[in-house]
Amino acid sequence: MTLEQEIHTIGRRASDASRALARLTATQKNKILIAMADELVVRSPEILAANAEDTAAAEQNGLTQAAIDRLRLTPDRVAAMADGIRQVAGLDDPVGQVLRDWSRPNGIHIQKVRTPIGVIGIIYESRPNVTADAAVLCLKTGNAVILRGGSEALASNLAIAKALQSGGFEAGLPDFSVQLIPTKDREAVKLMAAMDQFMDVIIPRGGHSLIEAVVNAARMPVIKHYDGICHVYADREADLQMALDIAINAKCQRPGVCNALETLLVHRDIASEFLQLAAPAFDAAGVEIVADPKAFKILSQLDYQALREADDSTWRTEWLDLILSVRIVDDLAAAINHIETFGSHHSDAIITRNPSTAEAFLAAVDSATVYWNASTRFTDGGEFGFGAEIGISTDKLHARGPMGLEELTTYKYLIRGEGQIRK
Repeated sequence: MTLEQEIHTIGRRASDASRALARLTATQKNKILIAMADELVVRSPEILAANAEDTAAAEQNGLTQAAIDRLRLTPDRVAAMADGIRQVAGLDDPVGQVLRDWSRPNGIHIQKVRTPIGVIGIIYESRPNVTADAAVLCLKTGNAVILRGGSEALASNLAIAKALQSGGFEAGLPDFSVQLIPTKDREAVKLMAAMDQFMDVIIPRGGHSLIEAVVNAARMPVIKHYDGICHVYADREADLQMALDIAINAKCQRPGVCNALETLLVHRDIASEFLQLAAPAFDAAGVEIVADPKAFKILSQLDYQALREADDSTWRTEWLDLILSVRIVDDLAAAINHIETFGSHHSDAIITRNPSTAEAFLAAVDSATVYWNASTRFTDGGEFGFGAEIGISTDKLHARGPMGLEELTTYKYLIRGEGQIRK
């Protein structure tokens, strides 16, 4: 069987499974999810052993520490995956929800009702927990899912998918509801993206080149998870300690994730005082700073060691590492202009004690999530109360921001009559 034939077989099976999934009740789906979570725990030793193979190969191949952190699983991370599945099982099922209900003068009754999308393809890199998160969110909403993880995590992803399939099958999961593309061949991505006869939407999660490749090849709608060039703006009326605490958290807690801080903007009126406060904390955290000329001058006088000057590419770079771009701006308008010019419309924050300034920032910054006095690290389905997330969309249609259950549904109209005909 050729790769194209193999991918098409996976697609056809998923399409058949989607029709069976759409008929499951919320109770049946929740039973399946709980069984999946239990099996994930039972098979934890197998999953960790597979992940150890992937991690060792990644280290041998020279992947960055940030990339290895995204790849690595631990007993706690596997347990967290299982807990995430149980949380999703406990959430309300959006399928069947009546969004609108009305009658027309001729007596016909119309309802707008949430329904599954059908078959969802998800292409992602590095993080094997996405295998579980994506599968369970799709199943909760009655969608079949075709997963294609990164080549560096293939053994981990196969082990996780096997656990999900095994646990789900015992609880009544229709065959082929969760399928993982079992090859590292990059051609599989193009074949998936062209398979509009079986797949209703495709969601790429990963680097810019991956997303561009999917967008260029796709024959079905694409929901994009683009770069996370996230900003924190310390306003002239910021609480400086709060601004520092938030910046440290946003940059350093997990620097290799998409909602981590990449560019710190500082109002000129507080720049010297704030950077004097911040420099020791960033230095202790091992952060390299890439600064504009004004910030570079201040930090040089403070003898900041891991320091270099910014260039034209700095502001468009998603570091995904303990590297931080720093720029001093003249005012709120300059901060907003920088974010709108160089940002990726993912997650951006203002730190200020002035409500009017904050509301102006919240209204003007056109990002999926915009914060006032809080870390960008909260851009996450779990933190928003959605349970696990399928990704964080930087699109404006059909979903934006953390994608939970509702974002994995569409709707249809149900019309009930008593013999009415149009005149």
